[in-house]
Amino acid sequence: MFGMGRGPRVRRGDVRAAILVLLDEEPRNGYQLMQELERRSQGAWRPSSGSVYPTLSLLEDEGLVTASKDESNRVYRLTERGKSYVAKHKDELGTPWEVEAPGPGLDARWELANLMREIGPALGQVLKFGTPEQVAEARRIMQEARRALYRILAQDEPEDA
Repeated sequence: MFGMGRGPRVRRGDVRAAILVLLDEEPRNGYQLMQELERRSQGAWRPSSGSVYPTLSLLEDEGLVTASKDESNRVYRLTERGKSYVAKHKDELGTPWEVEAPGPGLDARWELANLMREIGPALGQVLKFGTPEQVAEARRIMQEARRALYRILAQDEPEDA
């Protein structure tokens, strides 16, 4: 994330545990699972489709999860065996989305990285749908933001009084 790596390391099995816990709450599709994990971890954990969908397939093979077609999405839900497994292993499964940032004092950095991810799509919308005047205004804002960020780095460290 802009010089901070991809985020905190997630332990092996956390994706599995998180999916089981979330599906115990309600049926969800794969995208909803990814979004909910990102939301609950406050953006610190963004599981990829490359980890979520293979895990869902494995859980299906184990008989813990079943999938059904709902409109255009596959919706996953726990089977009776899956519900029993989650109930029996509730403490062990825990809340795997409660990951810690990789070091002290990085909350503001994570927040800033998340904001950066949000700006890209907004800028894309201006470029795609904005009038020439709106595009020019967005360009001015982005140039000023870049200059302001460099000004922050150029400031002298405050002296101890």
